Amino acid sequence: MPYYYPLLRLNKDQRRPIIEGLQRLRQGFRTPGADIVPIPQRDLSSRLLIATWNIREFDSGKGGRRTEEAIYYIAEIIDQFDIVAVQEVREDLDALQRLMSALGKHWDFICTDVTEGAQGNGERMAFLYDTRKVQFAGLAGELVIPAKFDSLQFARTPFVTSWKAGWAKFSLCTVHILYGKALANDERRVREIELLVELLGDRTRERIVDRGGTKVKAKGENLVLLGDFNIFAKGDATMAALIKDQRFEIPPALQRIPGSNVDKNKHYDQIACGTYKERFEPTDRAGVFDFYQYVYREADAQRFADQHTPEQYRQWRTHQMSDHLVMWQEFRIDFTDEYLVGLETAERVGG
Repeated sequence: MPYYYPLLRLNKDQRRPIIEGLQRLRQGFRTPGADIVPIPQRDLSSRLLIATWNIREFDSGKGGRRTEEAIYYIAEIIDQFDIVAVQEVREDLDALQRLMSALGKHWDFICTDVTEGAQGNGERMAFLYDTRKVQFAGLAGELVIPAKFDSLQFARTPFVTSWKAGWAKFSLCTVHILYGKALANDERRVREIELLVELLGDRTRERIVDRGGTKVKAKGENLVLLGDFNIFAKGDATMAALIKDQRFEIPPALQRIPGSNVDKNKHYDQIACGTYKERFEPTDRAGVFDFYQYVYREADAQRFADQHTPEQYRQWRTHQMSDHLVMWQEFRIDFTDEYLVGLETAERVGG
């Protein structure tokens, strides 16, 4: 639960609309509209909720500094999950630090430095996680393309990290693939996704590795790619590149959801799981959470009418929240029953 106490610094008139927005959000998590999967209630052991969210220019100040209202809404949403990959965190970490304060001391984060260059856009990749449920397992690195693969480099370097939760050990790689030209299949965008899959795909399968001059068989790795792939439609070459050679797959529950942009007609954001799975399995529960049904609604435009016309308001609110919705997938991480069955037939160990 986020740390609400600082709301008392506001007077009652300032506080009331924020509280009402938080109440609508909390109801919306569990009882959304028709054909929308409710976000499951979190627990400490059996299921893991992983989300990805491109929080627009967080926080460049382009649309004005994030208000306390927006920070509380973002915190309330993130608190529904166990670990969240966040894209578009900017060089100035003030907004992120404010968000972490609102989330409370049991939340932590790990992020990259900014990617230099015009195409890097001064962005960082970040993971926010609830330390009561998820442990950082020590691996953190930005993915660089070896010259033997291509002379191209990622416009924004993907961020690979390792984690532990329950029975599961897994790696997450968050990305913000180049947008480039406003075309469904910009060539460089397709190539970035192809190289990402090529570089990480082998980790999802059993393989032979060299350990001190000895060739040994290594198990596959639980690996998930997630983030903003700038995929326009499911039938595009960008999506084909992501699931090429079946190294990664989109869980069935995610294949059924609408788009992840505000208009729900683009499939920019994705969560793709490696085909190797050991004590880490996606369930049939996944979705996209449309926070604009509950906060910064069309009906709320009048509250900001002295600052923005209705058209300006629609843009301004995306700089307070985002122009991307939150995508999430549930994973099973408790395999006690299978383990106990295995013990029934296992050979005795020791005296």
